[in-house]
Amino acid sequence: MRLKFFLLIAIISFSIYHCNRKSDTPEIKQITFSLIETDVPEFDRDLAFEYIKHQISFGPRNPNSTGHLKTKEFLLTELKKYCDTVFSQDFVYPGYNGERLNLSNIIASFNTDSKHRILLCAHWDTRPRSDKDTSPADRDKPIIGANDGASGVAVLLTISKMLSEKNVDYGVDIVLFDGEDYGKEGDLLNYSLGAKYFAQNKPDYIKPQFAILLDMVGDKEARFRKEPNSIRFAPDIVDFVWNLANKLNLKTFSNEISDPIYDDHIPLGEIGIKIINIIDAELIGADSPNPRRNYWHTQNDTIENISKETLKEVGQLLIHLIYSLKFSEY
Repeated sequence: MRLKFFLLIAIISFSIYHCNRKSDTPEIKQITFSLIETDVPEFDRDLAFEYIKHQISFGPRNPNSTGHLKTKEFLLTELKKYCDTVFSQDFVYPGYNGERLNLSNIIASFNTDSKHRILLCAHWDTRPRSDKDTSPADRDKPIIGANDGASGVAVLLTISKMLSEKNVDYGVDIVLFDGEDYGKEGDLLNYSLGAKYFAQNKPDYIKPQFAILLDMVGDKEARFRKEPNSIRFAPDIVDFVWNLANKLNLKTFSNEISDPIYDDHIPLGEIGIKIINIIDAELIGADSPNPRRNYWHTQNDTIENISKETLKEVGQLLIHLIYSLKFSEY
């Protein structure tokens, strides 16, 4: 099935500078984008679900584990099937108790020569401890991370395949961050390790007009509220995306404001990237009124909590945005 999207949602302007050869005064050009009428393919929710199952088949993906190594190989191999450019951004980080973490951000891009770009990202690692588990015996075990990690990656892998089949005329960068969930509770220094490294070592061609982070986007009863740090970094993009979700009647998106979340969007926002986070923040802290949803950072973050319909809502939102997005310059 193909869907026709015909709503002009918004026009958002950004300024970039080009030096005039005859003068030291910069010439200001405006890059604008809008959503235009176009045919939009249907997001493949079954493929996204299978991508989650494939990731968790390797076991936990915490740094230095066997599952981590196997997943890295899988992600690189899979993205190379679809994307123009794929590489790993490898680095070593000193962990707790003298541990040396071998970490890798995975970067995949379409149309690297285009100056009009968007960035989509998620984290692919899983937490090395289940510190929120009700069973003390399980709290030192790494989580399987069907939702917290695998769901966002699965959506982006599916989008990569779709872009290889129907490309766009601007640049799309997909970054899978490592080491997002390494830190002990309260130790923000040791969270978002890959995002922090990327922010300081960003490839020169990746200069997105905006970016979207996905985290925990697969739960059966997900509720995606507007996240305060996203509003701080990119209020116009939050409105742009949530207005689109409203127009598409996506039941998982709410105009309510969540609690602020420290996530991979923070290091990118701090270097000036306009980035927002689509995250099911109600899961964090295991304070959901639904007992089934109290599985964050526990051994119960398993495939049984995942809904194909939720994956489709998030994926279809991004697919509408990607294929309806039109850049202009004046």
